Amino acid sequence: MLETPSVDTALDTTPLGHNVPLAERAYRIRRNALLMGEVQGQGYIGQALDIADVLAVSYFHAMKFRPEDPHWEERDRFLLSNGHYAIALYAALIEAGIVPAEELETYGSDDSRLPMSGMASYTPGMEMSGGSLGLGLSIAVGIGLGLKRKNSASRVYTLFSDGELDEGSVWEAIMSAAHYKLDNLIAIVDVNNQQADGPSTQVMAFEPLVDKLEAFGWFVQRVDGNDMDAVVAAFDAAKSHPEAKPRMIVCDTKMGKGVPFLEAREKNHFIRVDAHEWQLALDALDAGRTA
Repeated sequence: MLETPSVDTALDTTPLGHNVPLAERAYRIRRNALLMGEVQGQGYIGQALDIADVLAVSYFHAMKFRPEDPHWEERDRFLLSNGHYAIALYAALIEAGIVPAEELETYGSDDSRLPMSGMASYTPGMEMSGGSLGLGLSIAVGIGLGLKRKNSASRVYTLFSDGELDEGSVWEAIMSAAHYKLDNLIAIVDVNNQQADGPSTQVMAFEPLVDKLEAFGWFVQRVDGNDMDAVVAAFDAAKSHPEAKPRMIVCDTKMGKGVPFLEAREKNHFIRVDAHEWQLALDALDAGRTA
């Protein structure tokens, strides 16, 4: 029987076996992120909470990897284009057993392997260094081409944010991926409609996004990124799609998902959380899990 994680701020390092429900994985990813956020008292927590369901499906349903060997040649690659989401990916890497759970408490500290922005040279399982936005999809195109030339069956998964749609390099990558018929590339765009300067759709209008992506030659699906069944179905369809074209999953998500008082914040692109609120957030997350 699955052991229930504790509800206080102590890290639960109980190993989970196989066949764990994806909802439980997503819960633990969110919880890991909150615990890391508490270490620094601030961070991109809203994004970590909103994208946890997608990360759970990626690592525990869709991808092939070996936790004990992050550089396994036959692994699927997961590229985090939006490097400020690093806390979210660390939470997933800890849950996947790629990063030891004990390192959670070092988040953002000197000499930590978990810096506040993703660095491939520091963190096991981090395939690219983030920071400057709009680069991940271009890197994924290059990796996808390389895998094709090696006749590899591995896939490249790439997560980027709706704010990155402002960048011309993203649209160049969208065009080139279709030109090279990269059916080994599955891209996920997190549409939470928030970026540093305000609502993403107001900073730079990108709708109708699905129509635009399809016009570029992609197989496109749009789903509620916080509906686990819908996300699973979208990943399955992306992997099994028969046409030789790249695949895009547009995920509409809710910033702060799972913690109602964070969901309700008008601006939560970068969150500063009062010391007493971290336990309140954990309590709210646990309450939603058992509801």
